[in-house]
Amino acid sequence: MGTAVSKNLDLSTNEYLLKFVSNQPISQNDPFWNRFVAFNISPPMTSNDQLALESKIENLCQLLLKNNHISGNLGSIIDVFLSRASELLAATTTDASLFIWQLFNILFIIRCILKFLTETVTEEQLIEQVEYNGNGMRLEAFIDSLVKIIVDVEVKDSTYGIHLEAVTTLLVFLSVQLHSNRKSDQSNIYRLIMRGKHTTHVPLLIKSLLINYTNQDKVPVGYGANTGHSLVLGIAAELWSFLTFSRKSDELLVSETSDYQEVPLATQSLLLVLVLVHHWTTKNNPYRNSLFLCMNSADNNPIPPTQASILSRIDYNALYTTICKKASGDVTTLLLYLLLHRNEPFKAFLLSRPDLDLLIIPILKTLYNAPNSNSHHIYMSLIILLILSEDDSFNKTIHEIKLKNIVWYTERSLTEVSLGGLLVLVVIRTVQYNMLKMRDKYLHTNCLAALANMSAQFRDLHPYVSQRLVSLFETLAKRYQKLSTKLLNGKNIKTSELAITVVQDGDDMEQDITVLEEVLRMVLEIFNSCLSNQLVNNPNLVYTLLYNKHIFEPFKENVAFQDIIQNIDIIIQYFSTLLDDKTQHNEVDAYQVLNVIQQGAKRWPKDKLKKFPDLKFKYVEEDQPEEFFIPYVWTLVSQQSILHWTNDNSPLLATVC
Repeated sequence: MGTAVSKNLDLSTNEYLLKFVSNQPISQNDPFWNRFVAFNISPPMTSNDQLALESKIENLCQLLLKNNHISGNLGSIIDVFLSRASELLAATTTDASLFIWQLFNILFIIRCILKFLTETVTEEQLIEQVEYNGNGMRLEAFIDSLVKIIVDVEVKDSTYGIHLEAVTTLLVFLSVQLHSNRKSDQSNIYRLIMRGKHTTHVPLLIKSLLINYTNQDKVPVGYGANTGHSLVLGIAAELWSFLTFSRKSDELLVSETSDYQEVPLATQSLLLVLVLVHHWTTKNNPYRNSLFLCMNSADNNPIPPTQASILSRIDYNALYTTICKKASGDVTTLLLYLLLHRNEPFKAFLLSRPDLDLLIIPILKTLYNAPNSNSHHIYMSLIILLILSEDDSFNKTIHEIKLKNIVWYTERSLTEVSLGGLLVLVVIRTVQYNMLKMRDKYLHTNCLAALANMSAQFRDLHPYVSQRLVSLFETLAKRYQKLSTKLLNGKNIKTSELAITVVQDGDDMEQDITVLEEVLRMVLEIFNSCLSNQLVNNPNLVYTLLYNKHIFEPFKENVAFQDIIQNIDIIIQYFSTLLDDKTQHNEVDAYQVLNVIQQGAKRWPKDKLKKFPDLKFKYVEEDQPEEFFIPYVWTLVSQQSILHWTNDNSPLLATVC
């Protein structure tokens, strides 16, 4: 029949639905259920689809909410699901295809009802609705059954739908956090999910969800419809008609960056992992522990018996490959952050890869397109670079990987540049964009910390990379001098005293000067670190410093920069003297200047420079990180899946820009 739910299908007159939501109790063994769940549906795949369905069933859900305390039919359909799921898990069904199809339909109905309840009633009332006329263990048994389906049932075309619904239903349960003013560790549903009997399966659940994400299985043909049973199709047409949804090209999709339409199981599985690990962070979260301790399946070292309950193994190589392919997306970026920050074996595995460009380039593209990315995504991308830059082997390797024809970098044609050089260019661009547009101290601090960590390993910097580094200092210096002059004219303070001026709260100019002072100091330290450790390997940087030596003159007498400027000035004077000797009688071209620099660098007396501490910055997660991550994660769920919530319905989402 093909009726579109968003237009013509009137579910409010369906006799089976009306009976289900009435105050008439329907026992678990009633033949009603076999006919009630015999329908075909093409499940919602866009936000519009889902909203259309929710609007069609809202009145029915309201009736169920009103009558369930008499009928207990919500508990009955959950009991039907539990009974049939146990048969599936025990592999005792004789007609698996028909059985799985009906089980999918049951779970789809339950999920829709639970989504309505999470948005309509309190958590306590939701639990009461589920547990009414039961033994008080129904909710725990239901969650346990969902987990076992994900862990024990093989993902294939016929079971794809039931897996997707199981994952999505768990997300719906966890969404009670969106509508509560309490923390998750005060939630009974979260307590059950974190401490219930199913938690013995937590390592396998995290493993299964990561495998779903890694495999990126596409929606199978006929998803949601049992096209192989003509008899059942006839029954479905008689009872419900076909619940189908239009696929218009101009329809509002879940998100422009979401993969839900193609790989919904992979998308939902990763979102579930992120939700599970970002709650209960102040307590012993078994999901968080399992993700952080997950080992490589290629590693044959035995798991210690004391850790067998929390450890599992996954294919790091397959996971890395998928992360690289999806590295431009928010959800993958957040997973990568978690693994690098807290899973040391995976971090070591990643740092040993010879193909780091496959991972780093998508991250750099995200930063390059900062105006089109959300601030949270930019932050996480920068933090990943900062974490990676803590490793000296990474800082060395990125300058050994050569790239050709970087077409997306449009400021200048780059026919060949090292991955390290490209990284420096993009981070510099991010600093300049931030100083001009966002003015976020936290962001540029992370940018400069990453550059500082890498600076001692800068090698063979491209001429353009060297120019951009020096240009960064020049641009900031001009702004600093302009603001300083303006402030001095107002306060009559000498330039040499400016560095110790007390910054007064509320004075934006003084705050800007202080920030610029810190940034300029850091850039000078980056120059010094590079030249102290890699002078012989960076003739292009020395050349650029010599050509622009005038920009450092105003800072020689400024007490904020005197010590670090002295080192740079010594280098400039050394090579200037060599060039003066060379050019006394003949003019030289750029090639000859570079040659003088290269030869002079070989004879450079390193002991001439003042020794400064090595630049080493380490990422430390801020106190109460859940204040940042929880709203961010739920915003991603709302954007990347069909489970959509508005800011009005969830104050938590309103905290994310």
